[in-house]
Amino acid sequence: MPIKVIGMIGVAAPPDDATVHIIDGGVSPEYLVDFSRAHDRAGFDLVLVGYTSTSADGWAVATHAAANTESVGYLIAHRPGFVAPTLAARKAATFDQLSQGRFAIHIIAGASDRDQRRDGDYLDKADRYARAGEYLDVMRRTWTAEEPFDHHGRFYRMDDVRSDVRPYQQPAPPVFFGGSSAEALEMGAEHCDVYAVFGEPLAATAERFDDFRSRAAAFGRRPSFSISFRPILGQTEGEAWDRAHRILAAIEGDDSRRATRLSGDGAPRAHDHSGERMLAHAAAADVHDERLWLKVAEATGAPGNTSCLVGTAEQVADALLKYYELGDLDYVLLRGFDPLNDAIEFGRELIPKLKAGALDIDRSRADAGVSVGSRILR
Repeated sequence: MPIKVIGMIGVAAPPDDATVHIIDGGVSPEYLVDFSRAHDRAGFDLVLVGYTSTSADGWAVATHAAANTESVGYLIAHRPGFVAPTLAARKAATFDQLSQGRFAIHIIAGASDRDQRRDGDYLDKADRYARAGEYLDVMRRTWTAEEPFDHHGRFYRMDDVRSDVRPYQQPAPPVFFGGSSAEALEMGAEHCDVYAVFGEPLAATAERFDDFRSRAAAFGRRPSFSISFRPILGQTEGEAWDRAHRILAAIEGDDSRRATRLSGDGAPRAHDHSGERMLAHAAAADVHDERLWLKVAEATGAPGNTSCLVGTAEQVADALLKYYELGDLDYVLLRGFDPLNDAIEFGRELIPKLKAGALDIDRSRADAGVSVGSRILR
């Protein structure tokens, strides 16, 4: 399928430094609509609606945004365990029907014990992923079962399950997940359609794709992939690098971050397995593959999407297309450091150049008799 571009919307105007999260704070209906419409007009296919245990409810956020936009879809981050999987399946199918297919779901089992416990979840990480796998099994059966069914599992027990609403997308909407731990990879390989990763060097990304393909193949499935970057653009390459260094200086000068981003010896501290990978790449080199700049990841401990591509719109599009050539990359998530204005800027040149370049690659593959796109075997 043609490459799809994902953005990320916030619910209120962020502070000047929107390094990682843009879903903190209260709710501004006007800002949410403006932000969503900016992505709609810029040519984004989906926008991620993030999740924390203190942020606004993502389902309500996406419902309001969808009612005020025309074509952009909503990738709703969802934590298994806080509502029943049968209810989540009906919520998802309802949204998918009302939006006519503008829906996808991103499963997050929870990297932070502290954040989970704010909502009363005291399972350890391994059990959270085991629960997520069972949750997704029940969810898919609720979407697709022709007859009522019973489920008696380790985490859930329900009888006579059926749903009067089915997804608009058949047989089911796409299910995303992310994570680098063994538990995450096992759960995702068996139950999820799209493996979402942060941008790493090309060689390392190719290895991750191959590894996950092998894991999914054991379950008779072929996944697709999503990769996330923070583009930093300029009219010239020099202008882009100047902007990149200004962003880094603002992050490094923020004393409020110092205690959380550094370990006791002053070295960067990773937040999770993905962060450890990013810090290892950052330690090896500041810049990989010409444009992948990891100084922001190093300065923050890589607590989220902190992989930057620096250059002109054409240069960044060319860099993204090298990842697309790895195969099965159906989604690219792009988010800037000035979230609203950068979304608008990405729509001017970067997104059109990326989509046109991906179509050219697809045509070349088709002419050469190479399979185009990915298949998901459910």
